Amino acid sequence: MVRLGWHDAGTYDKNIEEWPQRGGANGSLRFEVELKHAANAGLVNALKLIQPIKDKYPGVTYADLFQLASATAIEEAGGPKIPMKYGRVDVSGPEQCPPEGKLPDAGPPSPAQHLRDVFYRMGLNDKEIVALSGAHTLGRSRPERSGWGKPETKYTKDGPGAPGGQSWTVQWLKFDNSYFRDIKEKIDEDLLVLPTDAALFEDPSFKVYAEKYAEDQEAFFKDYAEAHAKLSNLGALFDPPEGISIDDEAKAPTPEPFIAAKYSSGEKELSNSMKQRLRAEYEAIGGSPDKPLKSNYFLNIMLVIAGLAILTSLLGN
Repeated sequence: MVRLGWHDAGTYDKNIEEWPQRGGANGSLRFEVELKHAANAGLVNALKLIQPIKDKYPGVTYADLFQLASATAIEEAGGPKIPMKYGRVDVSGPEQCPPEGKLPDAGPPSPAQHLRDVFYRMGLNDKEIVALSGAHTLGRSRPERSGWGKPETKYTKDGPGAPGGQSWTVQWLKFDNSYFRDIKEKIDEDLLVLPTDAALFEDPSFKVYAEKYAEDQEAFFKDYAEAHAKLSNLGALFDPPEGISIDDEAKAPTPEPFIAAKYSSGEKELSNSMKQRLRAEYEAIGGSPDKPLKSNYFLNIMLVIAGLAILTSLLGN
């Protein structure tokens, strides 16, 4: 699911202004012509899981479903909350799919430069490249799809899901910073290290962030959430233009704290009827405008209670 959302958005070209020619998160990956791109091998299985949801809620676009599934997968695996927005418009036909070759390759001759070529084209920087690479903490590489990895390892031979493939981490369904720690140590032959993975600790600029994330999971989560959200919006056409938030926080905002002054009557005088009511209450216990009551703590307390009761009634009205 993570890969599905990424590969739909990752075709974006910042140098092209027109939609959908610029690529990006537009739902084009649902079409067979794009699913057959070499980099998208196996993603038809993710699409098959998404399709029943699309059938049940036809008003939701594929572009939104792909990105919703990707962000939800990260969160469900223990990763950070992604600050997402929705309202992406779908392309209408396969003729609007991007050309092949827009996505990163696992084993190019110059891995660091290749990563920059691809991600800079999308408008992403070195920090975002390294943070997003950390999502390899999830999942497996299958040689029959990508040409990389072992057919199975001690960590993948029993699944879950279809067994086999080679993972980057031991707990490959848990989102944490173990990818960076394992890539740095390179001590387990059953864990995968692609040339583009190794480049994160070989390139001086990438290494600054990779070392930081290996030591500080909280920093990784923060930078990852921001980079993932940015990636999910690349090239998208939103309707409405500002997008739609479906976060729980948006549905149930924090109640505004009570401030008594906002509900007070200010400098206004009491109405005549209220004056008469207070006068009657006062006279009923022996007082009058010309003859104040003698000091009596019990009566004073009763007067305070009566006054509060009247004030409460006023506020209620």
